[in-house]
Amino acid sequence: MFAYRCLDDRNYTTINAILMPRAKISRKSTVVDMTAMCDVAFLLLSFFILVARPKPPGALNVITPTSVSSNHMSEKNVVLITIDKDAKVYLSVSEANVSEKKAIIDAINTSKGLHLTDAEMKNFYANPTAYIGVPFAYLKPLLDKNAEQLKAVNMRGIPCKDSTDNELVDWVGAAVSAFQGGHMNLMVKGDQASKYPAFQGVIIALKKNEQFKFQLVTDPVQPPPGTELARERGI
Repeated sequence: MFAYRCLDDRNYTTINAILMPRAKISRKSTVVDMTAMCDVAFLLLSFFILVARPKPPGALNVITPTSVSSNHMSEKNVVLITIDKDAKVYLSVSEANVSEKKAIIDAINTSKGLHLTDAEMKNFYANPTAYIGVPFAYLKPLLDKNAEQLKAVNMRGIPCKDSTDNELVDWVGAAVSAFQGGHMNLMVKGDQASKYPAFQGVIIALKKNEQFKFQLVTDPVQPPPGTELARERGI
């Protein structure tokens, strides 16, 4: 404590000062209530689960090669020819085209004399994940199975070796007739490990039906940096 004397001798002012450090204000951690945030997170999770389209259980496991492309695969009017890594060939039609699928299986049943029942043909055109991957001789036993049983079937593929042994010619011809008067998106999806002879057999089937234009299904990747396409996309 010290005393301070003003210039005016008649008044004295005493100032008490305690020489000690300034008192520190205790800092407390900030507590954020995450209840509302958790509610929002669970709502978003529930939304994406409900709107997401699961991978079809009967889909073929095919690893396509990559390419730089801006075109997206259509989901309507699609006739898809798939070649797996073992060079097996399959054919499927987009699930939205039920009437075209029915016309295809009707045409095959009539032209090949397969004597398919209505229930067997329905297993093809009413099943959204159905695809054909067997010779004509095995088609009736295949379509006699329900959708659940079809998942366990190991198909041998549509014969598609050359111009003399190529049942894909008939399937493509039936598809062309079914989509006559409309638009058909013909697509070929091949595994990157598949060999050229299988692809050559597909080309033969397409040429036999005068189908000279089709799309290749690939796995899209971003264009290399510095290219014109990359600049157009702002990469």
